[in-house]
Amino acid sequence: MAVRASGLVVSGAQPRAVGVRAPYAALPDAVRAWVDDTLGSPVVAVAEQVGGMSPGCATRVTCADGTRAFVKAVGTELNPDTPNLFRREATVLGLLGSHPLWAELLASYDDGAWVALLLEDVEGTHPDLDDDREMARLLEATDELAAVTRSRVPDPPVPDPGSGGLNDLRDFSRWSNAFDHLDEVPAHLLPGWVRERAGSLQAGVDALSAMPGAQLVHWDIRQDNLLVRPGGELVFVDWGQAGVGADWLDPLLARLERVHLPWFDDALAASPALVRAGDGAVTSWLVGFGTFLAWRAVTAVDVNLPTLGDFRRRESARALGAAARRLDLGGHAARC
Repeated sequence: MAVRASGLVVSGAQPRAVGVRAPYAALPDAVRAWVDDTLGSPVVAVAEQVGGMSPGCATRVTCADGTRAFVKAVGTELNPDTPNLFRREATVLGLLGSHPLWAELLASYDDGAWVALLLEDVEGTHPDLDDDREMARLLEATDELAAVTRSRVPDPPVPDPGSGGLNDLRDFSRWSNAFDHLDEVPAHLLPGWVRERAGSLQAGVDALSAMPGAQLVHWDIRQDNLLVRPGGELVFVDWGQAGVGADWLDPLLARLERVHLPWFDDALAASPALVRAGDGAVTSWLVGFGTFLAWRAVTAVDVNLPTLGDFRRRESARALGAAARRLDLGGHAARC
């Protein structure tokens, strides 16, 4: 199949999340042969991409006949869990079909150990979400994304994350569980007010699981998972965390780039879904997210993910700092 897409990504805002990726040349011969066969022409040039945490490759390829595509591939030898994320992405993109809001899935490969996705090569840059215009564009595009996914997948499949199926984003029990292990988190990673109020904060996180909602949610809207086409259209990439959840989750994630600013609190009112969820739910979400990440930062075993621990610590501090601000804890916010 000949798939001609636009050219290579040019420089733009640098991705905030960056891992250590395998190069295309390190992929098994069978995977690279599959790419050549599927595209109908041998790969003659590669451009390795950065951004995201996967240890697998993220590579723009150019074939002898000029065909371009984007290849992402990972094997269990690199990380035991990441292949399921790629399987989930293939499942989701298969459900969604083709649309300018995301990169089209051209083909997928799965031999049980290695999983590879062949995607549309999107010409574009990562957005600069410090720019008010680009942030406004993201909020509008996120609302459009929610409407399109509801239309395309009105009845999402039953979540089955263990086999690469959708995540169940209505279940916050893992976040709640972190409050039972606060003694494992060093004091410098968790502000004192979380420990002091652990019981009531945990109850707030538990209440999130009782909130209604059952639509397809991207769940990983982040600057490094976004591209801006030359015409200004936003593209949502990396659907490996997608699942079934409430309609306010993606609008919340779209605003997290500025969670450390009062802008975040004011911007909630622009989303009907977030208004329906309520300020209490948003604050409990931030508390649960930040506490869970702090706990995982010291307990998770991250195979070939050397930057993930630091990323968890940074995001935990941002979320808990915002929660302290929203709870009007005064000096606590400055220490988060």
